[in-house]
Parts: sequence; C-alpha cells; structure tokens
Amino acid sequence: MKKTALITGATSGIGRATAHEFAKHGINLILCGRRQERLDTIKNALSKQTNVHTLNFDVRDRKATFEAIKYLPEKYQNIDILINNAGNAHGLDPIQTGNLDDWDAMMDINVKGLLYVSKAIIPQMTARKSGHIINIGSSAGKEVYPKGNVYCGSKHAVVAITEGMRIDLNPFGIKVTAINPGLVETEFSQVRFKGDAIANNVYKGYKALQPEDIAEMIQFAISRPAHVNIADVLMFCTAQASSTIVNKES
Repeated sequence: MKKTALITGATSGIGRATAHEFAKHGINLILCGRRQERLDTIKNALSKQTNVHTLNFDVRDRKATFEAIKYLPEKYQNIDILINNAGNAHGLDPIQTGNLDDWDAMMDINVKGLLYVSKAIIPQMTARKSGHIINIGSSAGKEVYPKGNVYCGSKHAVVAITEGMRIDLNPFGIKVTAINPGLVETEFSQVRFKGDAIANNVYKGYKALQPEDIAEMIQFAISRPAHVNIADVLMFCTAQASSTIVNKES
C-alpha cells in the first residue's frame, strides 16, 4: 500500500526537494506552506508521479493548523510520514541587541509550529501503532555559535523535543528521527539577512549542501527496515568542519 507523507515548509528548499524525492517513490503527498501559488506549481509538477494535496496555512497559527489537518480529504487522512521542515532564522545580532520580533518568529515557527503540527498528527499514529516523524533541525542545535543565541536555542529545542518524542512514542512503535544539516544553499540566508550583501556571499567559495542532499537522507531514513530507526543525523558539506569553521577558497 502506498504511504502518505505530510511535509511542512514544502514551497522551497529542503521541503520542496523532499516532495520531489518522495514523488519518485510514489509516496502520496500533503504539501503545506504559506504560498499557495508555489504549492500549486509543485502540485502540477508532481501530480504526474503521485497523488498530491496542498494545505495553505501558517504553522504558527494553532487553529489554522489543526483545522487544515482535521479536514483533510479521506484518502489523505492516514498520515504515515511527517516531515517537520518548516523553520526560519532572523537576524544575527548579539543577545543584548536582539530584535524581539525576530525572536518571536523563530520560536513560534521552529518550536511551537513543529509542536502544533505534531500534536495534530501523532494521535492517529499512536492509534495505528505505526508512523515515522522526521524533524529537520540544524547543526545549530548541536553547537552554539557567536550571535546565534535564539536561533541556536530554537534548534537545541528541536533536538530535545525529538528525543522526548522518541522516548514517549517508543511503546507505539513509532520511529522518530532528527536530521541536522549544516550549511545548505537555500533561501535561508535571504530570509536571515533580508537580502543584503551578506546573504549574497554566504555560499561563495565552497560547495554547500544542496536541498537534494538532505532529501536523499530523508528518503534513506524512511526506507529502512521496520526494525531500524535512524535516530539522529548531523550533516555537513565537505568544506564545513563545525558551525564556525568553513574552508573557503581565497
């Protein structure tokens, strides 16, 4: 029987790449995002390969999140795979000059949004005693770097929540995975630095991870035998050794 996956943050980057990767394997897709036009474009592209349904909501909105998932069409209601990918980073300020709106956005999306979507889906997984949850974290959840304060805090929370999920859901046979990428070439830097010159130079001088690299790891994780759970993955490009050490061409 074909499996069904729900992917948050599916309109760009890792989420979009994962949708394309899953479609190759015939997985039914529920693609979630805030940009309906992009959702429509991806749906049109992937509908030739698999069944695709889109949900247009913001994971920060608790009511909208629960309603969107509650009223899924019947054929999409049994969700086998949850990819909690929606996330963001804003600013790169020291803690003493940090922007409160930036802090709220990161905690609301990276932490609370992940919790809302998970809460809406986990009960059906526990009832069936099956399912796989993959939370997309970050190397920032493993190692704090200068001026990373609240973003790193939000991603450390993702690691802790993932570990807590794995413990609590263990009696139900539900797999829980954390995938923590380092530098990935996506719209991430444009959001964080608001499109300025810093953003344009983030990925210069080396080959960063690509969204497709993460999507392939996700596909590997979900395709393991029933007795195997890939619990935690830290991924760097070859040029990156840590959160602060990147070998760039001069």
